Amino acid sequence: MLTVYKYPVAGPNFFSLNLPLGAKILTAQVQNGELQLWALVNSKNKTETRLFLLVGTGQSIRESEGELCYIGTFQLEGGAIVYHLFETARI
Repeated sequence: MLTVYKYPVAGPNFFSLNLPLGAKILTAQVQNGELQLWALVNSKNKTETRLFLLVGTGQSIRESEGELCYIGTFQLEGGAIVYHLFETARI
């Protein structure tokens, strides 16, 4: 059965989440002042470790970080602080 689960976003920088195999990232937003990611998952599936990168606007990203897949942008404190979330294959 498919279910939408919520996961906390850690960071900044690299962090990992254990998600069920085949999880589809839906969105990433701020909820009650906390950074969150929502994914459509089959909770019966085994989990896999997926890697993410959270960077602030103006922060350098080295080309060596590998291929990045953009997920979303977080604006905190009325837009004074802005972070961007990517999934990466970097280990």
